[in-house]
Parts: sequence; structure tokens; C-alpha cells
Amino acid sequence: MTGVVLVDAGGANLGSVRYAFERLGARVEVSADPGIISSAERVILPGVGAAAAGMARLHELGLVSVLRGLRQPLLGICLGMQLLYESSEEGGVPCLGLLPGRVARMSAADGARIPHMGWNRLELVGEPDPLLDGMGGGEWAYFVHGYAAPVGPETIARCVHGTPFSAVVRAGNRWGAQFHPERSAGAGARLLGNFLSERLQ
Repeated sequence: MTGVVLVDAGGANLGSVRYAFERLGARVEVSADPGIISSAERVILPGVGAAAAGMARLHELGLVSVLRGLRQPLLGICLGMQLLYESSEEGGVPCLGLLPGRVARMSAADGARIPHMGWNRLELVGEPDPLLDGMGGGEWAYFVHGYAAPVGPETIARCVHGTPFSAVVRAGNRWGAQFHPERSAGAGARLLGNFLSERLQ
């Protein structure tokens, strides 16, 4: 078994995510090899950019069915979280279908600038989740995105920028963080550390 594998799908944040995990003492491998990804103890799908390009890259690498079949913990970060959903309004593209719903363009309600870039507070919702252990709500996280998932039953933390959206989600062994934990100081380090914990199953 390989410890932590970052899916090498061309995301610009790949290096910074790897470094953030290594600071926590994790043994990290970056790979697009289906066998290595399938045998990992933890899998992270990072991503920056557009949904259509991200899905095209996963199809090109032959990783769509691999990611859909994972039984170990999987964490999508930023675009990686959005790709876990059924589809995205960005390019009208079908996504991995691991979470129900459609990612949509954010609304500029109440004068909110789109894309959403900068620090914002997290609000915990729903049942406590081991990914958010040690976080009581109100933590600051760093966001860079113009599309977002709606708040729904899978939402375990939300944020408001113009309108509410999902900041952290969970369905079974699949988690997603819309913000960049690798750039979110203490809150980000806490979330990544919790993802490595044995409590997360």
C-alpha cells in the first residue's frame, strides 16, 4: 500500500498541496498511474482551472473509472471537489458523479465580487465529521473560485459570499474542500492532518 497519493491531473496547486502534506510528516507520491492510485491508503484530487479541462484530463489519463471505484478516503480540493459532483455548469460538463448535484456559477448578490478570491469564515453544519475535528466554526480559509456547489445534505461546512455555498462536503468515503487548505494556515493544516488520521474511515 502507498500512503498518500496526489492524482497528477495537471493541477497548478499540485506542488503546494504535496508540500503541505509533507510538512505534516506524510509520505506523499504524485502519480497518474491507475494501479498506484487504486492501492493508496489516501487519495487526493487537487485541481485549479476549468471543469471541462479537468474532466478531459482525467478521461485522457484513464482515471475516471479508477476514481469512481475507490473505497479508501478520497479528498477533492478546489476544482477537485467540484469534479466529484454529477456535473458542472462550467462548460456544461458531466463530472465524476460521486456526489449528487450540479456545480453552478456563483451569484454576485449583495455586491459580492466574482470570482471569490480571498479569506472567508467557515460555518460548520450538520453532524460532526472527523475531517473537521478540532474546528469549532469561524475558522478562516482561503478561496479562489467562481463556481460552487450548493448547500445540501452532504455539506459539513458552508461559507457565504453573496449567497451560501458548500465549503466542505462529505458522502461516504469522499470528502471535498472548496477552499485551498494548503494556503489556509492553521485551519488548512488541521483539515489535512485530520485526513491523514486513522479516525477517518
